Amino acid sequence: MEPVNLFDLATKQSQWLAVRQSAIASNIANANTPGYTAGDVEPFEKVLDRTAVSLQATQAGHLGGEATNAGFSIKPEESTGSIMPSKNSVVVEDELMKAGEVRRSFELNTAIVKAFHSMMMMAVKS
Repeated sequence: MEPVNLFDLATKQSQWLAVRQSAIASNIANANTPGYTAGDVEPFEKVLDRTAVSLQATQAGHLGGEATNAGFSIKPEESTGSIMPSKNSVVVEDELMKAGEVRRSFELNTAIVKAFHSMMMMAVKS
């Protein structure tokens, strides 16, 4: 069983962000590829909804069971209306906005982990 831990949650989110950044980069790289369909990763909230939160056993035999791991996969995006004559659904401006969201999320994730780490170090030192 896994304990519910901020560091585990931050790790899972940063892995999700890395997969999303890869999907966005692939979309931008294929912006001129005929017939290419843009893809994205499901929202992180849905990933968390599928992840079972479990308690940590303090002694053997307590709280039997296993935690589940959520996988991340890139799925085709729903068409938002404008498709190029080449049947390509990538809108570079939208992809750049998504890339900005990913960057801000990485920065927030890192700041939260640093703050939590600093608090834990202060608690250990006192």
